[in-house]
Amino acid sequence: MRKKYLVILLVFACFNSMAQIPKAPNRAEGEGQWPQLILRGAILINGTGAPAIGPVDIVIEKNRIVQIVTVGSPGLAINPKRRPVLKDGGKELDCSGKYVLPGLIDMHAHIGGVEQGTPAEYVFKLWMAHGITTIRDPSCGNGLDWVLDQKQKSLENKITAPRIYAYTAFGQGSKEPITTAEQAIKWVNENKQKGADGIKFFGANPQVMDAAIRENKRLGLRSCCHHAQMDVARWNVLQSARAGMTSMEHWYGLPEALFTDKTIQNYPLDYNYANEQDRFSEAGRLWKQAAAPYSEKWNAVMNELIGLDYTLVPTFDIYEANRDLQRARTQEWHAQYTLPSVWKFYEPSRDSHGSYWFSWGTEQEVAWKENYRLWMTFINEYKNRGGRVVAGSDCAFIYQLYGFAYIRELELLREAGFHPLEVIRSASLYGAQALGAEKDLGSVEVGKLADLVILDENPLQNLQVLYGVGALKLDANNKPVRVGGVRYTIKDGIIYDAKKLLADVKKMVDAEKAKTGWKWVQPGTE
Repeated sequence: MRKKYLVILLVFACFNSMAQIPKAPNRAEGEGQWPQLILRGAILINGTGAPAIGPVDIVIEKNRIVQIVTVGSPGLAINPKRRPVLKDGGKELDCSGKYVLPGLIDMHAHIGGVEQGTPAEYVFKLWMAHGITTIRDPSCGNGLDWVLDQKQKSLENKITAPRIYAYTAFGQGSKEPITTAEQAIKWVNENKQKGADGIKFFGANPQVMDAAIRENKRLGLRSCCHHAQMDVARWNVLQSARAGMTSMEHWYGLPEALFTDKTIQNYPLDYNYANEQDRFSEAGRLWKQAAAPYSEKWNAVMNELIGLDYTLVPTFDIYEANRDLQRARTQEWHAQYTLPSVWKFYEPSRDSHGSYWFSWGTEQEVAWKENYRLWMTFINEYKNRGGRVVAGSDCAFIYQLYGFAYIRELELLREAGFHPLEVIRSASLYGAQALGAEKDLGSVEVGKLADLVILDENPLQNLQVLYGVGALKLDANNKPVRVGGVRYTIKDGIIYDAKKLLADVKKMVDAEKAKTGWKWVQPGTE
């Protein structure tokens, strides 16, 4: 999603056609469903916050979990008499010593873009290779009809893709800018009739925002908002939550609700929002302008948002380059799994959204590190007081790649103070709750859909084992080895070899490099 597209979206909120990436091909991967599938001897982390338990046998019939049985004690042989019986036509998968998690949910997941040159197959396989079985597409940047087509094909397992929830950008498809409450209400009703699951807002005049959010809630749909600076002075997070919005993206609009000695961010007088270095540099100084942690105003805003059952989607990962650009640029997966077109999109540019490295250095990074400290303090305490925090990645911008960036988001939740079990819960059950899908998704429990992640390593001890490249450790011979990476992703009772999906992505990248003669180098070193 390029900068010009964002400006059009924010200012006019109306567009009728857009360029689209290639849709996913018919599914050629995955085994199943089976009348019965039994995962034998697993160590289960069920996503509810419960500690790991095992060995267990997990019984799936077609696409539903029907039984979870503790079949032994750690360190002892399993008693065969305790195990569920395999029926005719059933399949067993040996999960001895392996860890099973609920399918992960990415709550801020754009399905590629023309400017990034990312076909849907590339994006979907990167997500599935990292255990992401459900995504929420905020904005439907390829168009609602396009997204709904891929959503239905994923639901029917005709393509290799996560489950998709489509949140249309407010005003998408409108023939004229929406400037009145009546226009907003009409558009919201049309949006539901078209099949959208919800709405993503960026901002509008207060009458329009209030009318649209309230009507959307009345219709039973959900909503989220990136409270962009162009409208946040007149409509912030608290106003959205009070009107009935169900979640916020990133953190814009939250510090503004916490101001005590001002009503507008302290912008430099030569600031220009269209200059993205201005935009993101000053965003890194915003939390210091808000009420201090645990102060009266800070507590009051937090407690009100929790009381309104408001979900926070921080997307820490997508801004991490702001506090350490070199780290983000040199993440090891870029060389193998980042398409040349995506790498080009990331490079410093005055055109590409999120490529604002005109002159980024120590001063900006130090400010952003302090920004993160204050931001993470709020997010962790929100969780501690019973508020819902979920995981979202917002790729592929700012040197963050699909799938890999989501795992980095989990690490950053851990950095914020979340226990690893709390991290997994935010990535699964809490995501399902935020979508209104907890009846079917979000935890490994009897009656729920069989969306699961299987690993050889314990992710609670090291979340990095969820990365497709695994984690590094020394073996008994003092030799560095790679461990981890998701072994299998199960979606709807169908088993996908996650490492094979990642190999498919690498083939796509290699083919594009060979076709274009492109070589991976750091910006400015050609």
